[in-house]
Amino acid sequence: MNYSIRKLREDEHHLLGDFLYEAIFIPEGVTHPPKSIITQPELQVYIRDFGTEKDDICFVAEVDNAVVGAVWVRDMKDYGHIADGVPSFAISLYKQYRGLGIGTKLMTTMLNELRITGHTRASLAVQKANYAVKMYKNVGFRIIDENDEEYIMVCDL
Repeated sequence: MNYSIRKLREDEHHLLGDFLYEAIFIPEGVTHPPKSIITQPELQVYIRDFGTEKDDICFVAEVDNAVVGAVWVRDMKDYGHIADGVPSFAISLYKQYRGLGIGTKLMTTMLNELRITGHTRASLAVQKANYAVKMYKNVGFRIIDENDEEYIMVCDL
């Protein structure tokens, strides 16, 4: 599949709501929550006023001039927060574009950008049952903590 990776344009910030919803891991057999779930404060931290802070960075994947996936980071107190100054990851792709290597390319592009901009670590939280755990490990993340449902992972840059 032909796709390109580029930075999110300012006029596309509204897309992050869709990708935040797509990032919610729903195990097999579980009903999807309503899209309004992204208005909850613990989820709004990922997208509210995105682009206004110096560590807000986003790359998107584009296929046939349509954005089909996004990876973004910001210094936020989210589920994967490990320390101030350490950007936390969010990533998602529309379902039909998963499993094609696009997510891995988005992740490696962001990790390279973080290295270039002088960051030394990045973090994320992921549901233990999420198939993406393997991809995160493959791009350099390691588990540093866990609870009943999630791993907290860090990548040393």
